[in-house]
Order: sequence, then C-alpha cells, then structure tokens
Amino acid sequence: MSRAIERSATCGAALVTALVAILVLPTIAAASQMEVRRVLVFNDLGSISSPGFAAMDQAIFVALQKSPYRIEFYNENLETTLFSNRDSQREFREWYVRKYRDRKPDVIIAVGHDSLKFMVESHATAFPNVPIIFCGSTEEMVAEMKPDSQFTGVWAVAQPEETLHAALQLQPDTNHVVVVGGVGAFDRYMEGIVKKSLGEYESKLEFTYLTDVDMPTLLERLKHLPSHTIVLHTSIMEDVAGAHFIDASQSAPLVADAANAPVFVLDDVDLGNGTVGGYLVSWAATGRIAAGMALRILDGEKLENIPIVRSTNSYQFDWRALRRWGFKESDLPRGSVLLNRQSSVWELYKWYIMGSIFLMLVEALLVIALLWQRTTRRKVEAELATTYERLRLAVGAGKTVGWDWDIESGRGSWFGDLGTVFGIPAESYSGHVDEFRRKVHPEDRELVWKAVADARQNRKPYIAEFRLIRTDRTVRWISARGKFYYGRDGDAERMLGMAVDITDRKQAEEELASLSGRLISAQEEERKRIAREIHDDYSQRLALLSIDLENVEEEIESPSANQKLHRIWDGIGEIGTDLHSLSHRLHSSTLESLGLVAGAKAFCSEFAEQQEIQVDFADENVPRNVPGDVALCLFRIVQEGLRNIKRHSGADRAEVRLEWSGEKLHLSVADRGRGFDVNNRSSRSGIGISSMEERLRSLGGHLEVHSRPMEGTRIDARLPFKVHEILRTG
Repeated sequence: MSRAIERSATCGAALVTALVAILVLPTIAAASQMEVRRVLVFNDLGSISSPGFAAMDQAIFVALQKSPYRIEFYNENLETTLFSNRDSQREFREWYVRKYRDRKPDVIIAVGHDSLKFMVESHATAFPNVPIIFCGSTEEMVAEMKPDSQFTGVWAVAQPEETLHAALQLQPDTNHVVVVGGVGAFDRYMEGIVKKSLGEYESKLEFTYLTDVDMPTLLERLKHLPSHTIVLHTSIMEDVAGAHFIDASQSAPLVADAANAPVFVLDDVDLGNGTVGGYLVSWAATGRIAAGMALRILDGEKLENIPIVRSTNSYQFDWRALRRWGFKESDLPRGSVLLNRQSSVWELYKWYIMGSIFLMLVEALLVIALLWQRTTRRKVEAELATTYERLRLAVGAGKTVGWDWDIESGRGSWFGDLGTVFGIPAESYSGHVDEFRRKVHPEDRELVWKAVADARQNRKPYIAEFRLIRTDRTVRWISARGKFYYGRDGDAERMLGMAVDITDRKQAEEELASLSGRLISAQEEERKRIAREIHDDYSQRLALLSIDLENVEEEIESPSANQKLHRIWDGIGEIGTDLHSLSHRLHSSTLESLGLVAGAKAFCSEFAEQQEIQVDFADENVPRNVPGDVALCLFRIVQEGLRNIKRHSGADRAEVRLEWSGEKLHLSVADRGRGFDVNNRSSRSGIGISSMEERLRSLGGHLEVHSRPMEGTRIDARLPFKVHEILRTG
C-alpha cells in the first residue's frame, strides 16, 4: 500500500513540477538569480476529482508568480474521497511528513477540511514554526479544530438561504424544495450546512432530502417531481452504492438534465450544464485571497498582522437555464452576473432594420420632393445634362502619368502623357524629385508633402489632389495615388504611383456648384411668386367671399341656415389663416423688409404658436445689412431645422441663436430630444439636411450636425468672413 502511495504521489509531484518548468522556462535565466522560497499546498482532493479545488490551485499558482522570489511550488493531494479509510489517510500523511522532513517549506497552504485537520494535528511535530494558511474550509470547521496562532486564512462561506431566496424571487409559487446530495464526508458536511441555513423556511415550504439513494434512483425520482418545485443541489461525490463522482462535471449535469424542475447550486464551478445558479462561492477568488496572504508572509509580514477573512460570494446565473424555465431577468437580485447570454435578432440587427426603414422613408420623401420640384428643375435639365457629360468625358479621358521614385538617391522618372500634365513634349522624363516639387502650385506644396510624409510614416497609400504649374505657366489639377515599398530594415526604398489630370472635372464641379446656386435661386423665385399670388389673389378672394356670406346672413331668417353660414364663414377664416401662414413660409415679407434677425424671430414666434413648441430665440452682433441671399439661406435653415425638430425629435422646446463673431456669421438650431447617431450616414442623409448643406455650399459656408441618441441634436451653419466683408464695407 505504502509503495503504491509513494508512486502515486511521486507521479503527481512530477506532473506538477513539469507544468511549473514549462511555465517558467522563458524566464529561467533571470529567475536563477532570485532568492528561493518554498510553498507547499495540501489539497483534500485532486484537480481531476474536484474542479473547485482545481480552480483554487490554479489561482494560487498564478498569484504566486507575482512574487519577487523564485517560487518552488509543491502540490500534494490527500484524495479523501477515493481513499477515505483511516489507514489510507494515515499512510498518506506519514509519507508526506517523511517527504518534506529535509525540505522545510516557507509557507503551507491547506486547501479543504481534511488538509487543515492534517496541519493542525501534525504542525508542531512535522512542520514547526511554518506559517499555515487555510482555504476551502468553513468557520465552523476551523472553530472545531482550534488551530494555534501560526494559522490564518480565508473561510469559504456557503449561504444556501440566499440561493433559496433568489430561487423564490424567480419562481414565487414554489411550495416544494428538493435537496439532493451524496453520502461522502464533504457531501454530508454540505447537507448539514443546508439543513441549518434553511431551518426558517421549513414552516413555509415542504422539504424533501434525496441524499441517501444511489444515482440511478435519484435521477428517476427527479424526473417525476410535482409542480411548483425547485431543486437545490449540494454535492454528490459518492452515492449510497459507493459510486464516486466528480460533482461539478458529472453529478450536477446529470441532476440538471434529469430534473423536471429548475436546479439551483451553491458554488460557481457547478454553474452551467443546465443549472440555473444562485448565491455562489467562488473557489478561484478564495484561492487568490489565500495566495495574497502567502505573498505577504514571504515578504516578511508577521502572521498575527494577517487576520482571518471571509470569502466574497456573488449572485451568478446561466442565461440559457433562465430561458429554459421561463424566468425573467428583471426578477434576478440586484447586481447579478448573467453568463452565456445570447443576443436576440433585434439586438444583433436593430441598426440594420432601423436603417432600412429610415432609408425607405427617405426614398419616399425624396420622390415627393422631386415631384414638387419637377417644374422648376425642367428649366435647367438641359444644362445639367451637358455638365454631367463633360464630367464623364474628363474621367474617361486617360490623361495619366506614372512615376518611379528612388528614395535614397532622390531621383525619379516620369512617363505617360507628360505633355498634358507637365507641358513636357516627351513620353518619359528623369530628374530629381525637387524638380517635381517646384512644379507643384506654391499654395498646395505643404499639403502634398504632408500627405507624402503621412503615407510613408504610417505605411498607407498616398492620395492627394493638387495643382501643378506646367512649363507654359498654365495650371492643371491633378489626382495622385502612390505606394511606398520598404526594405528588410523597414525603411522606405521606393515609391511607385500614378497621377490623372482632373482639370476638366474640377471645372465641371465648379459649374455644378454654380448651377446648384441657380437652381436654388429659381426655387426661391417660384416660392416668392406662389406666395405673392396667395397673398394678392386667393386671400383677397376669400375676404370678398367672407363679406358676401355676411351679407347673405342678414337676409336669411332661418336660425339653422344662419348656423350653417357661420360654420362656412369660420371655415373660410381658417383657410385664410392657413393660406397666410403658407404664404409666410414660402416667402417672408418680414425677412425682405426688416432683415434676417427680425424675419427669423418672427418665424420662431409664429412656429411656436402653431406647433405648440417653445422656441427660444437669441441674436448677438448680427449686422442689419445682411445681403438678401445670405439672409434667405439662413432663414430657410431656421425653417427646416424647426420642422425637423417637430417631426423627429419629440422635444417640446427648441433654441435658435444667430451671432456675428467678426469672422463668421453663425446660426445654431438645437433641441434636447431623442437625437440620433451621426456616424450612421442613413440617419442624417434626409432631403432637409442635404438642402441646408447645398445652400451653404453655394455661398462658401458649411453645415455641422451634432447629435447623440437621447441627448438631443444641434445643427451649426457658418458662413465665412469674406462673404460678409463685402456687405460691411458696402
């Protein structure tokens, strides 16, 4: 028997030693210069027999690697489940005493009840003056053994009552609790803790303890439990027939698979494989606390300054088991950790779905807007078609050159349509790169060489658009792309690239911008005409009709007829009011006669009254003589911005601010509504924003949109100083 034990222990020690050697091999040279400290760990159970003890061992080993010493790590197992008789355990302990007789540890960590008992009984004779740290034991266990002053550690505190409380929150109609367990020493100990902790519930619930049956009988019983039942799994390392099990990886999954009721557990290694969860002991956290105490002792701290502490438990649950039993996440205790959660289809794809819906809405609005603008657009369709054709021809013309630049020598060669691009009457040309630098327009040189340096440093493609001055002093626009190639030492050796003459495209873009401005002007003229016609014609006709109805009323004596005429009269009045409002929106006479500030302020007041939204308007230093096109541009942005707030934000308040900074005219329209993600292009690509951007671009300005979901939206429109300098001096 003793030789078998010695062989088993020797093999176990050899495996642990091999593991340690593999992990520390990369730093062995440095470690050889460090002081050596010996840490001996005794476990009740081996790592294969108990995933909980394995988790503590692993946590202890990892934490000890933070020590400034070279740790000699020794790990021994009593295997109290597989060798539970006294004679076997006595031989085990005698063998370990002999084994470490001439190799005294600096600190011993006792993991489990029997390991702690072994240390208490043999400490004075076998390991005198060696500090002992215990873990994996309860306060009651430690109190029974009465260790001396050279013991400290961490109590593992199982709290079945908290697990049961959480189970009752999830299944409040429970009236029957089935406790399952085994007959091993540790199993019986856990059963005792459960009975003691749940005593207060015995008057409220019916308890059944299935702890003295073999595993097949237990599983069969669990298949036929009554309704409104929960199962509390403690520990099954040995059943009544003498069969041994690994609780976390064998017993708990078997119980969860067989039971027709939810199964709750007491420690984290039993969570998963069908169990729901509970208020769980963390074996890994317990091991880390014990290792921290060992490090303090190795650093010279006195044992009496290291008090015994309790392990920290936490609520942990398996999302899959919650779904299986129909439990709600909202019923979980506060601060619960939810494991193995799977995202729903909506959570995974909600932005794609919302984006698609929004895109369809935008397309519908675009169709409506295009139909409304069709008459005006026809006036410039021919000119647009001509411009786009010129742009297409420019892109396909193939006015291209390539280059090959040797970085070390600084010389490069150019080839292709050099006549068009550089004005050089040849198909190839060689020279120093400084010659190319001199051909770049002076205003673009810094941009070009910053782009070159950025591409070289960050190993990315070089992309730039800039102007070249040809030999005949004419200016051409160039779109260039290139790539650096690097040597073995990582330095750039060569750059290859090509450039396309895009002068015609640039001219076409300028024409398009000009055409866009003319299109906006045509739209405004059409709006002004419609507004004038509404004001001068339809409004007057409705007023005359109202007078006629008033005269007719005097001639009719029938009360009922008079009531009908009153309703018609009121309806005509409402139509007149609406037409007046429509006329104002199409063309603001206040804007035209009194200027930007007065026009914008008047519209804000009118909008607030009609739409029941509070609009706060403010202005600062805005000149009175803002040009008509600039004033109209910003006025339209105020209109569109407030309409967007009404349609989309859900806010009941908006802020409009106009200010002159000395260099720019700035307009902001803001709300504190639901907002949106500005990084999602589809969520900000509506006609309204596009119209604002186009109006500003035609005058040299630009638009910024700031928004975050549930934090509101602000649009900022800015026009540059040069646009207003003319009017300030005019």
